[in-house]
Amino acid sequence: MRAPTSSTPMGSRKLPPQAALLPMSPAAADPSMTGPPSDAGSWDDAELHRLRDALDHVAHAGLARLTGGLSPAAIVDAYMDWAAHLAISPGKQVELATKGVRKWARLAEFASHCAVDGGRCEPCIEPLPQDRRFAETEWWRWPFNVVQQSFLLQQQWWDNATTDVDGVTRQHQAVVEFVTRQVLDMASPSNFIATNPVVQRRILETGGQNLVQGFRHFLDDWERIVRSRPPAGTEAFRPGRNVAVTPGQVIYRNGLIELIQYVPTTGKVRPQPILIVPAWIMKYYILDLSPENSLVRYLTEQGFTVFIMSWKNPTVGDRDLGLDDYRRLGIMAALDAVNAVVPDQNVHAVGYCLGGTLLSIAAAAMARDGDNRLASLSLLAAQADFREAGELTLFINESQLHFLEDLMRSQGFLDTRQMAGAFQLLRSNDLIWSRLVRHYLMGERTPLNDIMAWNADATRMPYRMHAEYLRQLFLNNDLAEGRFDVDGRPIAISDIRAPIFAVGTERDHVAPWRSAFKIHLLADTDVTFLLATGGHNAGIVAGRNRTGGSFQVLTRSSVGHYLDPDTWTKIAPRFEGSWWPEWSEWLRLHSGELVAPPEMGAPERGYPVLCDAPGTYVLQT
Repeated sequence: MRAPTSSTPMGSRKLPPQAALLPMSPAAADPSMTGPPSDAGSWDDAELHRLRDALDHVAHAGLARLTGGLSPAAIVDAYMDWAAHLAISPGKQVELATKGVRKWARLAEFASHCAVDGGRCEPCIEPLPQDRRFAETEWWRWPFNVVQQSFLLQQQWWDNATTDVDGVTRQHQAVVEFVTRQVLDMASPSNFIATNPVVQRRILETGGQNLVQGFRHFLDDWERIVRSRPPAGTEAFRPGRNVAVTPGQVIYRNGLIELIQYVPTTGKVRPQPILIVPAWIMKYYILDLSPENSLVRYLTEQGFTVFIMSWKNPTVGDRDLGLDDYRRLGIMAALDAVNAVVPDQNVHAVGYCLGGTLLSIAAAAMARDGDNRLASLSLLAAQADFREAGELTLFINESQLHFLEDLMRSQGFLDTRQMAGAFQLLRSNDLIWSRLVRHYLMGERTPLNDIMAWNADATRMPYRMHAEYLRQLFLNNDLAEGRFDVDGRPIAISDIRAPIFAVGTERDHVAPWRSAFKIHLLADTDVTFLLATGGHNAGIVAGRNRTGGSFQVLTRSSVGHYLDPDTWTKIAPRFEGSWWPEWSEWLRLHSGELVAPPEMGAPERGYPVLCDAPGTYVLQT
């Protein structure tokens, strides 16, 4: 396969100071010696360089397996920056000392009032709205109310200590704040039997059987991890059985994707088909979950011919697949197949998460080259500008990327558990600690729904592709700044002329909506932006029967003026319910009149039906 053009050579590194400890050739030790070494056993510079690379690679890869892929050097660098600037900031020190004394005084006053009032009094600090650790009534009885109030005050003090220190770089401050928050979450009194009254009540109610059951859960989870089996409860959600059950057929397969065409459910369909590009980090069926949550099924019921790509789960043999391979063998190959099944019609292209980023790259390259096959572009929780890409960017720097590249180089891919751990840290209270308390201390299993089961069905990512993705997009922001090359020439989102429908979600930790909103700054075409309630997954999988959800939507024409995100939220009208009907109506307005549905596949053009949906790639582990 042809390797994509990369603006940043991979593997080019400066010689680290540790290399000075290795044996050196005479020429290296004495620059005046220009001829070959007289000692045949000495190393030349090339050999020394290879040895250094090999030693560093082995050391970094081994350490990365212990740290989950996080570079200790990157974290130490951030804390050194913070500590050094705090040490020379007497004003900040006085402020922290004053706040510390005030908090202890508030806690002492709270404790004394509790003693006088029989353990019940007004709290001196309230938990954050999203913090449900201390919601049970037991936490407001003495002495546990003092324990949790003390913890919350300390948490607030550390938030003050790790922010607003003059001179600390923005990224280092964010890293220190994030890591400190993880440590505090780990030390929360809710995580320990001795300081958790809810767990203690449960022990009394069950005679300690909750701990016995919790230990069984622990052994079961440990066995599943050792044997690389999916988490408990996922057995109830199997692709092709009760998720990913929308009728369809695989009409194309190559070494990277399977393309599924879905059976029409209406007598007539819109002439322009829909091609969905899911993220390759997870299985495609996030968009075809249970029938009531299936976006694919909903679109077919609205009279659209729907195709979706199912990515292969890469193995070590796919280590050299790059971003351009994903564009060519993925989107472009799928587009050719769709055009064969539905000839002479433009295509509504839809990209979710990373799939939306790749679709933006492909669409920009097509626009540059005069390829006008796209009728519209829909980007669901997707980013093209990564300068404000949320907490996932905290550790995206040279130190972290070199460390992660060594890990992926040794494996050939980024493992599913390593990536899942990074996402769980973004919401450690909900996804790690509260779950551990519930499973192992309370002895209860959290019932899984279809989204949770899908979330446990992750995929690997090839070494080369993920390294290019992190370096060129996250670190260098090449796509947004006009430096991303396709076929040796740069592309720009501003070349796209097809109308764009972009969706962001209010509580997205993966692709923050303000980052997705930047499509307004990059595109020179009509942009309809919709902001939905919910998170990265639940906000997108918003079935038509959804209750409690809402969305805002507003269109800016190609000649309209820019609105900043805060102004946009003030003037964009809000509607109740699922955003799917709004998007379906937008697609209808950009489509032609109804026609007879196409045949399944196009055997005469080289696209025969290969098997029924969900295909074979989605079943790979």
